[in-house]
Amino acid sequence: MGNAETIQLHHVRKTYGAGTSGTAALKDVTLHFGRGEFTAIIGKSGSGKSTLLNMISGIDRPTSGEIVHGESLLHDMSENELAAWRGRNIGMVFQFFQLIPTLTVLENLLLPMDFCGIVPTRLRRQRAERLVTKMGVAQYSNSLPHSLSGGEQQRVAIARSLVNDPAFIIADEPTGNLDTQNAKSITALLREMSAEGKSVVIVTHDQEIADVADRIVSIHDGAVLADIKAVIR
Repeated sequence: MGNAETIQLHHVRKTYGAGTSGTAALKDVTLHFGRGEFTAIIGKSGSGKSTLLNMISGIDRPTSGEIVHGESLLHDMSENELAAWRGRNIGMVFQFFQLIPTLTVLENLLLPMDFCGIVPTRLRRQRAERLVTKMGVAQYSNSLPHSLSGGEQQRVAIARSLVNDPAFIIADEPTGNLDTQNAKSITALLREMSAEGKSVVIVTHDQEIADVADRIVSIHDGAVLADIKAVIR
């Protein structure tokens, strides 16, 4: 079975639709994502990047092939098992933040801890406060998301992704809705997460952002075109 510090995709295919009218979103993809590695996935719109993220995070299932994490076979899990696995192992960051607008910043961090039950109840608020402080948004703890700038909301979203201490941070165009300065700041935060031992996988259209990564995976028409390790920095 696989290494608990990696998510491994073996000959993964994903087809939407049936028969000859089906569309192949992923074609025979074999990739490993390991601890402490910052991976950028690049490719044109419709190339299969987001589908690949959905496979890694257990949001979607392969049509064929295997997805392995330690002793866990993601492709064989029930929806409830996948949700529990995702809560323990995956932190998600999205382009449009996906913060719950009716909850304060701190409440947005407390909710995934309440859902997963990994962090003891008595420690949850303390952990949320520590993470918003680390991300530089502690002054907004009791504010609703709409009162924050885009860059500040994304910092909250990254803090939220870390609350259950997952091994993997999956980010889908996390800088796509930000100006250049905020994009660089958010990328630096994600790089810091990988330096602390998280596996960070980011989809981006921005070559400058991708160039910060340890590894660049290029996807074209659902297939891996290149998998390149960066020169040691």
